[in-house]
Amino acid sequence: VKTQLQAQTVAAVAVGHQHNHQGVSSAFETIYRTQGLVGLWRGVSGAVPRVMVGSAAQLATFASAKEWVEELQWFKEGSWIVALAGGMISSVAVAVAMTPFDVVSTRLYNQPVDERGTGKHYRGLLDCFVQIFRKEGILALYKGIGPAYLRLGPHTILSLLFWDELRKLTYRHQQHGV
Repeated sequence: VKTQLQAQTVAAVAVGHQHNHQGVSSAFETIYRTQGLVGLWRGVSGAVPRVMVGSAAQLATFASAKEWVEELQWFKEGSWIVALAGGMISSVAVAVAMTPFDVVSTRLYNQPVDERGTGKHYRGLLDCFVQIFRKEGILALYKGIGPAYLRLGPHTILSLLFWDELRKLTYRHQQHGV
C-alpha cells in the first residue's frame, strides 16, 4: 500500500504503473478485493532478502571496520569515536547491499497484476533482478542509493554506536560492578 501510494502521481509526470487509490483505506480495500490477502503481501519476496542482506552486511562489516579504524590509531583506544567511524563505514556497505533489493521490491510491489493477482511484468524476485540487469544494466539496481543512504546511514551508524557503547557498559558492570 505504501509503495503504491508513494508512486502515485498525476499523469504528466507518472513513471511506472499507476494504481490511483483514493487513500490508505481505499488502497487496502481495493487490493484485498481484487487480489485477496495474498495481494497485500505481494513483493515480500524482495523485502525479506533485503533485510537479511542488510543485517548481514551490517554485522559483517562493523567489527572489521572498527578493527581497521583501531589499527590506524586515528582516535584514542576505546573511544566512542572508533565505533562511530566503524558505523559510518558499515553504513555504506549496508546501503550498497540493500539498494538492489529496494529497487526489486518496489518493482514487485508496484507492478500491475492480472485477474489472478499474478504480476504482469515480473514472475518473482530472481526474474525481476534478471530483467532489470538485462534491460537497464547493473546501475539500474542502484537507483535511489543517495536517498537510501540518507535513510539507512544514520540508522546504521547510531544503532551500531549505541550497541557498542551499551556492550562496553555491560561488560564494565559485569566485571567491576561499576
